[in-house]
Amino acid sequence: MYPKTYQAYSVIPRSTELIQVVEKFVLPQERKSKNCDGKTPLQIFIEEHKELMSYEGQWMMGMATSCTVTASLIATVVFAAAITVPGGSTVDGFPIFSKKKAFIVFAISDGPALVSALSTVLSFLSIFTSRYGVIDYLYALPMRLIIGLLALFLSVITMMTAFSATLYLVFSKENALILIPVATLACLPVALFATLQLPPLLNMIKSTYGPSIFSQ
Repeated sequence: MYPKTYQAYSVIPRSTELIQVVEKFVLPQERKSKNCDGKTPLQIFIEEHKELMSYEGQWMMGMATSCTVTASLIATVVFAAAITVPGGSTVDGFPIFSKKKAFIVFAISDGPALVSALSTVLSFLSIFTSRYGVIDYLYALPMRLIIGLLALFLSVITMMTAFSATLYLVFSKENALILIPVATLACLPVALFATLQLPPLLNMIKSTYGPSIFSQ
């Protein structure tokens, strides 16, 4: 049984990095030399890490599926909010609250929320279409996963900002203090996402772009 999520994530990338380091000290013609069983070093590596690669591939697919569904829901919500602006529009088609600061906050937040949500979907879709080759685990797959999670985190933040601005526009006339509980509640999903997803995300960034353990 392998360690969960990010604790086992760096095993394949580090092992793949080790192959590249060893290849630097091996003659080119010996890199594809076969042993007594007729297998090359790369084939032996794949066989020995086959189960772990399958485990990490399934973990990536599961995370990509969950995040794609989440990003799709966010994109749907923020797109609907963009075409049905809070407070409605005038006869000329201009938003009624267009001159209020809260509406400007809504407009600035809603656009990036949609763009980042769609970027998340595209990033994770590229994981589904990956070949899952040995070298892909070193940079290609981690990069797509990192971009997808960062974009998803941004979409959650901007969506909740737009949501808070909308509620303030609707209820501020009756009670301006409503912004306090609204802002507090809006921070909860962001804090929850950061608590659950930032540790594996930071570990992936460190494993992918941090200093190599073989640099010395």
